[in-house]
Amino acid sequence: MKKLFVALFGAVMMTGCGVGSYSISSGKADEAMLSFVSPDKTQISVSVDGNNYDVYTVKTKAWRKDRKIKKTAQNTIVLAPGKHDIEVTMDGNKVCTKKVFISTQEHKVIEL
Repeated sequence: MKKLFVALFGAVMMTGCGVGSYSISSGKADEAMLSFVSPDKTQISVSVDGNNYDVYTVKTKAWRKDRKIKKTAQNTIVLAPGKHDIEVTMDGNKVCTKKVFISTQEHKVIEL
């Protein structure tokens, strides 16, 4: 009887630990990325929905061959997901005008 009482007491003590509810939430950040590639690394001016950004393009060769992610990350514009009007100007000349839709966590690469 004593052994049964000790075993029952031990089981109650073991199940009594860690009582409570825990809440963990995680997920992807609500952002989208935009990068530009061209044959040579050049400085460009990008207008996204009226906001201006000065960035450099990533060389097409480096991007196609082995996807230089670090080089792309340094020249990435972070936006809210959705539809955007994009206008790219290089050396004072309008190079590209596009309307793009970018989803959450999508990294869109535009070739110039």
